[in-house]
Amino acid sequence: MEGFSWKLFLLSCLAAAQSSAQDFGQTQFICTSVPKDMDLCTATMQNSGPAEDLKTTIIQLRETVLQQKETIVNQKETIRELTSKLSRCESQSLPAAAGPGGRRPGGKNTMGDVSRGTTDTLAQLGQTLQTLKQRLENLEQYSRGNNTVQANSLKDLLQNKIDDMEKQVLSRVNTIEESKPGSRNDTEQRNRVESTLTSLHHRITDLEKGKDTRPTDKFQLTFPLRTNYMYAKAKRTLPEMYSFSVCLWIKSNASPGVGTPFSYAVPGQSNELVLIEWSNNPMEILINDKVAKLPFLINDGKWHHLCITWTTRDGMWEAFQDGVMRGSGENLAPYHPIKPEGVLVLGQEQDTLGGGFDATQAFVGELANLNIWNRKLSIAEIYNLATCNSKAPAGNVFSWTESSIEIFGGATKWTFEPCRSLN
Repeated sequence: MEGFSWKLFLLSCLAAAQSSAQDFGQTQFICTSVPKDMDLCTATMQNSGPAEDLKTTIIQLRETVLQQKETIVNQKETIRELTSKLSRCESQSLPAAAGPGGRRPGGKNTMGDVSRGTTDTLAQLGQTLQTLKQRLENLEQYSRGNNTVQANSLKDLLQNKIDDMEKQVLSRVNTIEESKPGSRNDTEQRNRVESTLTSLHHRITDLEKGKDTRPTDKFQLTFPLRTNYMYAKAKRTLPEMYSFSVCLWIKSNASPGVGTPFSYAVPGQSNELVLIEWSNNPMEILINDKVAKLPFLINDGKWHHLCITWTTRDGMWEAFQDGVMRGSGENLAPYHPIKPEGVLVLGQEQDTLGGGFDATQAFVGELANLNIWNRKLSIAEIYNLATCNSKAPAGNVFSWTESSIEIFGGATKWTFEPCRSLN
């Protein structure tokens, strides 16, 4: 019987050795005699020695690996949640079909369908925007410590993502505001979203300055939607002018009509100087509410350079597209000087001084290098501007610099170099 006990214990040792070998690989195991009346587990613990320490260490390492796996799973789940949230935002922000200028039958100006649960939707969009903001902050830290191609590529990718998200947010805000024109809560949330958007684009601009140290005139303004609150404004007014030249780069494929690239209003006259293309009408220039139709064709989604010159004498005007004269005329507000002390707005048509915007007349597209002179430019000067010649003059009344304009309502600012960035 005693021999049988020893055989049984040896078999136990062999079984333990095989089981442990699967966990620990190649190791050595020692079988020790145990008194007949002692518990086998107790005896094993008393004689564990270094092998038991090794096993404890491996168990601790195994727990660490499991914790890391759990962290990775949590991170993947967070990514899935953000992706799902972005998809929901995209599906909720798709505009429905509308008539010309965004007007529906009955005359109400709606830029998209209005859905239920608007407050919850707006809050969700705000949360997603905050997520993008956090990612941008991480990008800033990464760019400061790693001036690499990967960092720049990541920044460009994030810029595109923010631009897409901005269009969705502003479209949603616009439809919400139209569905509840008297809702104070929605208006406050819209203001917060606009503030976040403005902050994001200022941060991106700072990153671009740090990377490129570009001149202050190498930028463009983007107006992605027809709204009555997205615009830019000149910080200075215009002087009295008996002649002028106004030139700019413009890109749009909006239809019908690209809207209002710029408008200048003065006390008592909201249409002192306006460039506009609305509905199915050709582009027009208004001076003191007098109109001349311009022979421009620009809504092809490509960059075009436009110049218009005018003088009070007989109201003579000339229109240039891409450096070539396309038309001219006379009797446009003759002997009426452009009045001073007004407000110059980009992207909106003013019905009152500095305001009274109508979404159906808003500009949709991109603008750059708007310059104004208080004289008539020569054909050679206009050609130099259109071909980015180094001899091209800058506006002496209004020049295109980042410090000369203010941006409102989510209009965006990006790097632009004429002739190099074309189409």
